[in-house]
Formats: sequence, C-alpha cells, structure tokens
Amino acid sequence: MNKNQEIYKPNKRENAKITRLCIAAHQDDVELLAYSPILDCYNNPDQAFVAVVTADGAGSARTGIYKDYTDEQMAQVRIKEQKQAADVGQYLELHLLKYPSSKIKDPKDTDIVNDYIKILKDTQPEIVYTHNLADKHPTHLGVVTKVIKAIRSLDKNIRPKTLYGVEVWRDLDWLDDKTKVLLGCDTHPNLERALLGVFDSQIAGGKRYDLAAEGRRLANATFFESHSVDQYTKLNYAVDLTPLIKDDNLDITDYILSFIDQFKNNVKSALKNVL
Repeated sequence: MNKNQEIYKPNKRENAKITRLCIAAHQDDVELLAYSPILDCYNNPDQAFVAVVTADGAGSARTGIYKDYTDEQMAQVRIKEQKQAADVGQYLELHLLKYPSSKIKDPKDTDIVNDYIKILKDTQPEIVYTHNLADKHPTHLGVVTKVIKAIRSLDKNIRPKTLYGVEVWRDLDWLDDKTKVLLGCDTHPNLERALLGVFDSQIAGGKRYDLAAEGRRLANATFFESHSVDQYTKLNYAVDLTPLIKDDNLDITDYILSFIDQFKNNVKSALKNVL
C-alpha cells in the first residue's frame, strides 16, 4: 500500500448502496470512461458511484500556464481537479492511490492488486467499469489486467456481477455490433461538460479531452446504426469482460484477440460480398 493514498468522501448518503465502481488509471479517466454509471447514480438516493484513480498524475503532458510545473506540482493540481469532479458528480467516494505509472505497468507488482482487492471487498459493487484490453495506453492496460487479477482473487460469491472495459485511448467502434455494450450518455449534458471542464490542467495544458469525449459519444450514437434513426444522442462503447471474472482459466490475451479475429472476419466477409 502507498502510504500517501487518500480517500475523499464528498457526498454523504447513508442509505445509498454502492452499485457502480470505476477503477481507472489517471485523473479524468473516470469521467471519460464512466460517465454512464455516474449518470445512473446522480441524484439517485438508492444507488451510489465510487471512483478509484490509480496514478499520481505527475507525468501529465503540460503547456501554457502549466508548462513550468514540476511533476510534484502537477500531481497536486490533478488531485485537486479530481476532487472537484467528485464533488460535481456526487461520487460517494474517491480513492486516490497515487502510484507512479512505472509501478502500474509492472506485471510483477502486487501492491496495487492488493489495494484493488481491499476496495472491492469494502464496496462490493454490482458492476465494475475499467479500461479495455485493446486500449493503446500501457498504463491503462496495467490497470485493467490488475483489476482482473484482483477480482479473480475474490471468493466467487462476493465478486462483481459484471465487468466492463470501456474505450478511452482507442475507441471500440470496431467491435461487432452484437458484442458492443452500449453505455448511454444522453442526459445532463451540462453535467458532462462540468465534469470534464474541471480538468483545466489538461484543457489549458494542451489536451482537449472535453471536446474529444463529447464528440466521440455523439459520433458513436449517430454512426452505430445506418438504417434506422438514432436510439441515443450520446454513447460510449464497452466490451464485456465478465467471462474473465467468471472463468479464472480463461486466457486474458486470447479473450480480447477473439474480438479482433471477429472484426477481421467481418471485414473479410463484407468485402467478399461485393468483390
């Protein structure tokens, strides 16, 4: 355990059950990948959302007013921003683990896995949201694989019912439509913008994640189906990772590659029909 980690509790709802848990790599990843479950719990007296941010935020890209910030200064700014997002989104808890990316990416590390295990036992959510196994960011892959390891270490009777891997660095448009998990992001557009807007160190620092996330969600909703009207105005896509926490013998790499093989076969079949 990192002795500097912190639990921030911005919203007290004694009777609310923790139903949604997001375990993410960096500050603002929660808001990028888990807006749908945040909406599920927003102003909901019966359901609560908990967020886990694993990294310390020290390695963030920076320019403008933040260009001369040290890693330590940047980490403090990112933590402050993440707490503001937790306030805005009415999270029940925010766990800031504050690990360096090098440790998150280390396949031999067990400290983070053990932290995840403790949080999972304490919160016992129904659904866990994390990064997907085809994400191109190595720190994101470090998180999702450790999440799977942590859940697999739990007794099956206390494991989450569902595990979703959501798009961030690389979208999931390539998934077969039948296997896409559709996470509606339709309501409270003001909340969506407010959540992403608190991360000034990213926006003013040269990364317009706020515009990019909203644009992706709009595009997903419009381009999901070509022959019918839109069912959603905004969507995030996820891949269902639940089989990996139901069957501990299922190979993690082979599992995600099966979806890629399906994509390859779909492209081949579609072209064969017109050539």
